[in-house]
Amino acid sequence: MTFQLLSISATATLLLIIASNYILHYVRSVLRGAKRPNRTDLASNSTESTVLLGNSLASALPDSIIFPHDAAAFEQSVNSYWAQQECEVIPACIVRPRDVQQLCTAVHILKSEYDERGKKDSREKEKVEGMFAIRSGGHSPVSGAASIRGGVLIDLSLFHEVTPSEDGSSVVIGAGAKWVNVSKILDEKGLAVTGGRSSAVGVGGLTLGGGLSFFSPRFGLVCSNIISYEVVLASGCVATASATTNSDLWQALKGGSNNFGIVTRITARSFRCAKIWSGFLYLPAFQATKVLAAFHEFVNRANSGDHSIRYDSQAAGPIACFTYLQQLGIEAVAVNLVYTNTPEDGKKWPVCWRTSSFRSLWRLWSTCKVRTLTSATDELNALNPPGRRQAFGTTTIKNDPATLAAAHCAYRDAIASIRRKNIKGMSWTLVLQPLLPEWFRKGDPNPLGLQNDGTDEPLVIVSFTVNWAERQDDEFVAATTRQAVEQIEATATAKNTGHRYRYLNYCGEWQKPLEGYGEENLRFLREVARKYDPGGLFQKGCVGGFKLGSMPSEA
Repeated sequence: MTFQLLSISATATLLLIIASNYILHYVRSVLRGAKRPNRTDLASNSTESTVLLGNSLASALPDSIIFPHDAAAFEQSVNSYWAQQECEVIPACIVRPRDVQQLCTAVHILKSEYDERGKKDSREKEKVEGMFAIRSGGHSPVSGAASIRGGVLIDLSLFHEVTPSEDGSSVVIGAGAKWVNVSKILDEKGLAVTGGRSSAVGVGGLTLGGGLSFFSPRFGLVCSNIISYEVVLASGCVATASATTNSDLWQALKGGSNNFGIVTRITARSFRCAKIWSGFLYLPAFQATKVLAAFHEFVNRANSGDHSIRYDSQAAGPIACFTYLQQLGIEAVAVNLVYTNTPEDGKKWPVCWRTSSFRSLWRLWSTCKVRTLTSATDELNALNPPGRRQAFGTTTIKNDPATLAAAHCAYRDAIASIRRKNIKGMSWTLVLQPLLPEWFRKGDPNPLGLQNDGTDEPLVIVSFTVNWAERQDDEFVAATTRQAVEQIEATATAKNTGHRYRYLNYCGEWQKPLEGYGEENLRFLREVARKYDPGGLFQKGCVGGFKLGSMPSEA
């Protein structure tokens, strides 16, 4: 290929490559080497009523309850979250059901306790709120999203089955599985599903939040490719939700979070898939402006009148990442490119990427190659493994060059305050990725508010992925992330280049993604929640997720 002429010597270039490799290995070693704190005094987490509740659960499910005195098992479960701050939210006990019948028993006991607390005089200061939490993969950075201090944690990790159908058209997947469990089995059979892009992400959380996938350009969002759900309702009964059975619940679960029950299994559409082409381009920070231009040009192909430059539905991304590493005081750029079919010549870039501006960018190195889907998702996961404090924040904009530049400016503006504060081990990353109107309309209907909102312009999900080392910096990081998001939103509002949608799985705890679905869809979700959970167990008794807000009473 032809590189741009650069006024640096070959020696300097070599040093840059060596330094960049060092940075990558350094970051990985720091992240993997982070230590979890030991839990020694956990008794203070439990109220008298929670102790009694734990005893009731232990009596009914003696082999499926883990208490703090079961130190090794308790520690292992609590430490299995991705984000460090979630590991520090310690429950009073953990319910790890072995099958759906045990989960039904647990929910029935929780519902009985919830109803009893609701009957008590408010002067007793017995709160109904915050009795239990649900964890599938535990990959959210929001503290309390899938954990609870001093309450009951329902751990779905034993619901991890992956069972392809005989004809290869569908796969039954346990909600406690992670996407690496799915891809490893499907790789061997030459199959895939519209699923997660990072191997450690949980199936349940991604699916209930909508879900972006390498295969979204071909099939739509993850949630729009779920044939059916198995759900334990607030009554303790098991329900199936599909297009023909409980169809309103089926649709509500496609982005409605944990507001309706506990999903135990999903049946997802599957399809033939050989190896894919994927990898990262690693570039120096001075290429940022050209990366933004290449990003805009490629995403805009979907809206281009030039039929010779077509957006190929096999192309996923680009995902453009701009990172500042406080420990080293440097910036870098990484761009993820994917092609979901094996190129005819595996040694060459696929045509859609070869004809893009990304091909001509000067870069430090590239990892792009033909590989399994598991390998591709492992690569994304390796760049941000567990063991660190994490924060997210997101917004959605149109694919407008000036607004993209403003997003990058907000990212750069924050670096000065990060340097002054000298946040230990901080990695501050801006991520841009496309969200195209044609993706919204593929697959089954969902309540995200994107399918029929009249949007024909390509959208861009703008998000911040932040990790750091010490608890004392939590408030600063949260405030900085929120300020950067709001700075971008202010620019987008002024330019009329914003969009109300907020991707739930990237939202910070201050954000309200369900409101971004639109009034009609939010009303629909509330009606479904009231129908299947009239007492509000999953609105008040269950913490975590993003709740539906005020629930209008029935007329």
